[in-house]
Amino acid sequence: MNSMHLLVTGKVQGVGYRATFAQVAMHLGLRGWVRNRHDGSVEACVQGSTDAIDAIVDWAKRGPPAARVDEVVSTPAQDATEEFPSFRILPTL
Repeated sequence: MNSMHLLVTGKVQGVGYRATFAQVAMHLGLRGWVRNRHDGSVEACVQGSTDAIDAIVDWAKRGPPAARVDEVVSTPAQDATEEFPSFRILPTL
């Protein structure tokens, strides 16, 4: 199972980024989670095929129309030992 951790900065809260990320991830067949962070960023962990992960990373760099993405840092989630059963929006951390 391929896993990727993403940290997205810019104007990514209050613009539907999290909800749209979850919709796109589910459409791509990904599992995992997305959440806002108190520092204004959005964090996600996704699991799935390489193609689907590449597609969500590409989408994350654009986001929904009202967002302004400054940076997306994506790193392999080597600590993700569990397989997620679905995709969820988690509470803010």
